[in-house]
Parts: sequence; C-alpha cells; structure tokens
Amino acid sequence: MTDNPTVYVTRTIPEVGLDRLRERFEVVVRDEKLPPTKDHVVSRLAELDAEGLVCLLSDEIDAAVLDASPDLSVVSTFSVGCDHVDLAAASARGIAVGHTPGVLTETTADLAWALLMTCARRTVEGHAYVADDEWETWGPTLLTGPDVHDATLGIIGLGNIGTATARRAAGFDMDVRYSGRSRKPEREDELAEFGIDATYVDRDELLAESDFVSLHVPLTEATAGLVDEAALRRMSEDAILVNTSRGEVVDTDALDAALATGEIARAGLDVTDPEPLPADHPLLRHAPERLVVTPHIGSASTETRNEMAEMVAACTEAGIDGEPLPHSALRDAGME
Repeated sequence: MTDNPTVYVTRTIPEVGLDRLRERFEVVVRDEKLPPTKDHVVSRLAELDAEGLVCLLSDEIDAAVLDASPDLSVVSTFSVGCDHVDLAAASARGIAVGHTPGVLTETTADLAWALLMTCARRTVEGHAYVADDEWETWGPTLLTGPDVHDATLGIIGLGNIGTATARRAAGFDMDVRYSGRSRKPEREDELAEFGIDATYVDRDELLAESDFVSLHVPLTEATAGLVDEAALRRMSEDAILVNTSRGEVVDTDALDAALATGEIARAGLDVTDPEPLPADHPLLRHAPERLVVTPHIGSASTETRNEMAEMVAACTEAGIDGEPLPHSALRDAGME
C-alpha cells in the first residue's frame, strides 16, 4: 500500500478508467463476476479506509455503506441511473455522488432497435431453425413477421433515449407517437428536423394504436408496474413491446400471461424483473417464438463502456480533490 488515497472498485470496469485512477490513487478492484453483498462492501471500505468508491447499478449504496469509511468523500456509479444510491444520505454526509449521464443515449437506442427488428423479423428463430437442421427449402409462409416500414411506433417516455429511438424511425417512414407526463414541443421540434412528425397522445391511445411500443422511462413510484395487465390488454394482438428502461416498469406476471394468451405478439427485453432472469423462470418458456431477452446490454458497446469508465474516473478524482464533480448526481437532483 502507498500513502495515496484508496479507491475501492466493486467490480472490474474497463481498463481505461482503472489506469487513470491508478495514476494517482491506490486502486483496489474486486475481481469477481457476481455483485458483492452490501456487508462485503461495508467491510472492505472500512478495512481500506477508502476515500473513493466506484460501484455498479447492482450495488446497494445506503447509509451503512456511506458510513463504513470515515474518509469516504465520493461515490461514483458506473451507470446513468442512481436509484441504487441513497442520494439524500450522501448529501447529508457531504459525500459527492458521480454518475455517467448522456453517454449511453445513442448506444441504448441502437439496442432498442435491435430488439425491435429481431422481434419483427424473427431472426433469433431463424438462426435456431437453421442450426437445428430444419431448413429444407424456401417457403412462402416461413417465419413471416410484421413490416417495420410504414408502421406506427409508440414511445413511452420521450427523454434522451426515447428521442434517439424515435429519430431512428425516420429511415423506416414510421408514424411516431409518444406519451409521458406532458407534451414536449422541444423534442417534437428536434424530431421534425429529421422529418418525423411526433404526435403526443395519452398512454391508452398509444398502446391501442401502436404496432411497436418502446419503453424509455426512469424507474419511479409512478412508473413501477406501468405496463400492467390493463395496459397489455389495450395493445393490439399483433403488437410488439420493447423494454430497455428498467425491468420493474413491466409487470412480469402480466407480460407472461399476455404472451401465453396471445394478447400481444412478442416482446423484446433488455431489462427484466427479476434481474438477472433465472433460466428456469416461467417467462423464458416463450423464447424465442414470443420473447427475446438480452442481459442488460443496452450500453454494451466498447466505445460507450470506455467513455463511462473515463467519466467515473473523472468524478472520483474530483471528489477526492474536493472539486465539483463533472457529472454530479446530487447536482442533477437539485441536492447540491
């Protein structure tokens, strides 16, 4: 050990971020695949007398964690969302909280479209069909699915990622509709520059009239279970649901039932409730004919993950130096 401040990292992040931290700090990385328990994080912070903590979305950072090391001055989370961090407790203790906003907008929108296209054109089924040696000849009805072009795309939550997802619809001549807490004329103007006439409608109308429904809302008390049995019942039996936001936004049991009864055609999920989704979970009996699931890889491009690591390192440096964080979750939440 050296006399440099210690930074504890709960799991390995891209080397570009770790290398930057190692230039100035003693960096201790927990090199394990699975998330640590809260007790483990508390214990390690205390043992190391750490001044910085780099965590992931899967880590619970509450008052007990924040109190573990008396010298802890900054928590940097390798995520945009901070619902796993007790921001009020951090603010009360004068502990800065950094995160990685904005960086994964375009990458996550790419994945939303990957799921949308995969469900519509049944590519996962197609691969299995070939790999299982069932491909004997071309057939007029083989693995048919809905057209994406000229279809109606419904966006629930026209924030940064929702807008980026809607913008990509321009290449498919889609009718774009969106819903949320309020109309967003500035987003409509932004999309209009790409030839998209985005129409604000209430959620019930969006669900009923969209061929594809893509979810882009944060997880709050208001959005937990937003897509429930009633919402799924409003959707067309030919509709496809895509979720790259948070798993808890969708009622898993209701989705399972809707897929089983054919209330909706298919779903593409990058996030689930629970998460990770166990291999024996009832929902997975639908895959891939009704369901495609990816393991929360919305931001998983090399460029994006490297940039996130750089942002985390920059926030950690600033916090230990007592400087304003370049990406402060507390400031964004109006708590600074």
